[in-house]
Amino acid sequence: MSDDPKTLVSTTWLADHLSDPDLRIFDASWYLPDMGRDGRAEYDAAHIPGARYFDIDEISDQRSELPHMAPPPEKFISRMRAMGVGDGHQVVVYDGAGIFSAARVWWLFRLMGKTDVAVLDGGFGKWEAEGHPVEDMPPVMRDRHITVSKQNHLVRDVTQVAQAAKLGDHEIVDARSPGRFKGEEAEPREGLRAGHIPGSKNVHYRTLLSDEGTMKSPDALRAVFEAAGVDLSKPAITTCGSGVTAAILSLALERIGHRQHSLYDGSWSEWGMYGDLKVETG
Repeated sequence: MSDDPKTLVSTTWLADHLSDPDLRIFDASWYLPDMGRDGRAEYDAAHIPGARYFDIDEISDQRSELPHMAPPPEKFISRMRAMGVGDGHQVVVYDGAGIFSAARVWWLFRLMGKTDVAVLDGGFGKWEAEGHPVEDMPPVMRDRHITVSKQNHLVRDVTQVAQAAKLGDHEIVDARSPGRFKGEEAEPREGLRAGHIPGSKNVHYRTLLSDEGTMKSPDALRAVFEAAGVDLSKPAITTCGSGVTAAILSLALERIGHRQHSLYDGSWSEWGMYGDLKVETG
């Protein structure tokens, strides 16, 4: 793969840059309840040297009833400062599932106007399997100054998504499994209807990844979107269950040079909850 410190880097790239003074690494492991894993506990047991733990549920807008919505900029600033992440740093984010929740944190940094951030291709599993160093010690962290500039065009709310679905001027792309998209599988969160946003297209996030959990080549990514009927000449809105795997779609779009994409932060945990919003099945 071609390493790009603004989107995706290989384990080899990270190993070569591990001692760079301006590098900051995050373990952003987060799992659905049915995955039976604890991201924080796994981080405490072993992580890439120097990595901080990014708690997706805590570094969020906790005033919202929806899960892990993007935090207000001031909360993001305070958490990053305390973890010693500041202006001028190159950030690399990984997770323990290959590419799963790390892309959400990549998107969150982009939302805050930070572009020197990449996901580790293949994640912690690939890093460890290749014999790269790990540790269980928390890093020493000193406050650093960080400035943010929220990029509102990268996020969409329910009103904007409903408008886009009505007008058909965006491609709404759903990262959930085909069974959930079609309404044939129950939603993991209680009280949600089954189905999808009218007119949306289904690109299950796993179809963008290889069997090893690495992201496919840009040409292969483009082919996956096109096979799902996504018109790549239109702006895209990515969505999923709760705004985590949608970011994998956003990362893939960025990798193929599709710059006009935004993420529906509430995703199905919001859309599926409101009876006055239309739902399609099949």
